[in-house]
Amino acid sequence: MSPPSRLYLSPPHMSGREQTLVSEVFASNWIAPIGPMVDAFEAGLAKTTGIDHVVALSSGTAALHLALRMIGIGPGDEVWGSTMTFIGGVAPILYMGATPVFLDVEEDGFLLDLDLLERALSDCPKPPRVVVTTDLYGHVIDGQRMRNLADRFGFLWISDAAEALGAYRDGAHAGTGAAFSILSFNGNKIITTSGGGALASENGEAIAQARFLATQAREPAAHYEHKTYGYNYRLSNVCAAIGVGQLEVLADRVAARRAIHKAYRARLEGLPGIGFVGEPDGMVANRWLTTIAIDADMAGFDRAAAQNALERENIESRPLWKPMHLQPLFQDAQAIGGDAAVKAFDRGLCLPSGSAMAEADIDRVCRILRELAG
Repeated sequence: MSPPSRLYLSPPHMSGREQTLVSEVFASNWIAPIGPMVDAFEAGLAKTTGIDHVVALSSGTAALHLALRMIGIGPGDEVWGSTMTFIGGVAPILYMGATPVFLDVEEDGFLLDLDLLERALSDCPKPPRVVVTTDLYGHVIDGQRMRNLADRFGFLWISDAAEALGAYRDGAHAGTGAAFSILSFNGNKIITTSGGGALASENGEAIAQARFLATQAREPAAHYEHKTYGYNYRLSNVCAAIGVGQLEVLADRVAARRAIHKAYRARLEGLPGIGFVGEPDGMVANRWLTTIAIDADMAGFDRAAAQNALERENIESRPLWKPMHLQPLFQDAQAIGGDAAVKAFDRGLCLPSGSAMAEADIDRVCRILRELAG
């Protein structure tokens, strides 16, 4: 017998319109990192997020790098943020020669523990210049409280909403109220441009400066004139065409992922030792990935056993993001707080959550986990 087809964690899901839009790009010969599709994609992102100014870039990592560059972060500066995140949300701190400081997450979720943050800020003689929050797996930080903390302690808030496009809290899109908001359109995100990202802000001058720096910091002259250095960070018009098509179906993709999450809950929530992350009042998570927490003592199996069992059936799953302070790269970094992120990593597993999943696919995953549970 042939093995069952591969069930991926979060594959791209095209609507069909993308190919038409890309064909328009080829017909117009706008095969460049500028063009009408880039303009349309940026305008669509501004409308979707409610954040007035957006520049489309090559990645979310590039967006964070530009934000830190414009703030003027450098050696001797601390940048605080959640320990549970992707390396792309931290590496730009190192690009700038600054020092990352990692804080723990909430006990019942993946978001930066704001009680812990407030206590740490109150006890710190010199507050950090920047705090980066991460809207992990499409859950959204309490933006109003972050805005209040930023105003009270005088730091700049950067929202890493790379995983949270189409997610809301208290009626505001992820990243609303931050000095800068980071978005990502990597191939596994809820919508994709193959690879890509964006930087959003209410500060139009800052986004204009980001666009300038992302285009090699070329001055407006007939020749190539440079007063400072920049980067090759602009999104291509071809990739932007994919993004325009994907944005048209964002609401459908969010609805599908939320339905998949609900279906997993209905099938697995009653199993001993299997837990799900909740959704606080006012939050509408995009449920980019559905995750479960496995208490090995109660379930009779651990996260690694579940992952291995799924893999034997050609199903991709993944542990949660390993906390940054546990990474060899950051073994000497300061970490503030308890071990909520460590526990989440030890127990947590991301399940296949692609928006094109069928009920049979969900049943296939759940059957294996139920068999493990006996």
